[in-house]
Amino acid sequence: MKDQILDAPPGVQKQLKYAGFWIRFAALIIDTLILSVAYGVVVFLFMDGFNNPEPPVLPIILLTVVGIGYFTGMESSSRQGTIGKRAVGIKVGKANGKQISFPNALGRYFAKIISGAILYIGYMMAGWDAKKQALHDKIANTYVFYE
Repeated sequence: MKDQILDAPPGVQKQLKYAGFWIRFAALIIDTLILSVAYGVVVFLFMDGFNNPEPPVLPIILLTVVGIGYFTGMESSSRQGTIGKRAVGIKVGKANGKQISFPNALGRYFAKIISGAILYIGYMMAGWDAKKQALHDKIANTYVFYE
């Protein structure tokens, strides 16, 4: 019931207000700062306080898993967004605003590689697309919208 417009007949969903490029970019900056601290701790612990010029394989794998887990776990959770997204008041969801599944979030995460590989044009698409979808959102059939 909370998703209903008060004056609308029952069963009518509220209209989502899609989040564009700049607000999503702000969320990414916050998430990057958070992950940088976590990465710094892991690097410091596993690489002899930044003195080891040869990074061992275990920390690289651990950092990759932490990054993937952060984005996919939080975006598929009931909160529907990372700390950065929540801080700026946006969520990731389906067309109806509902929560996405973990496999859907994982596919969205890996689709970001394509968004970045084409000179970041896939990310910039959120600035001009009618529903503010980046390429990875189109691939994963997800939307980013204001709470």
